[in-house]
Amino acid sequence: MKQKEFDRWAKSRQGGMFRYVLLTGVLSWGVTMFVIMTFVVPHPKLSTLQSAALWLTTGVGYGIAMWLVQEHRYRKECLTLRSSGTGEKPPAP
Repeated sequence: MKQKEFDRWAKSRQGGMFRYVLLTGVLSWGVTMFVIMTFVVPHPKLSTLQSAALWLTTGVGYGIAMWLVQEHRYRKECLTLRSSGTGEKPPAP
């Protein structure tokens, strides 16, 4: 993980998992996919409500998965920094 990524994630994680999942998963990914898959490439058997439920739920899953991946990378980097004794960026609470 590069220093820029490390710093960005340290800031993002301060907002908490709920906020990250809501902004990154639901609003950024879920809503975008809903609009594309409902109005640009519509599925003939799904209503608009079903499509919204599908993509917003999938957005939650995506947001949680991305949180877990980024958190794993961040913690791994924190351990690397601790063991190297560089004293850079301690993990945020």
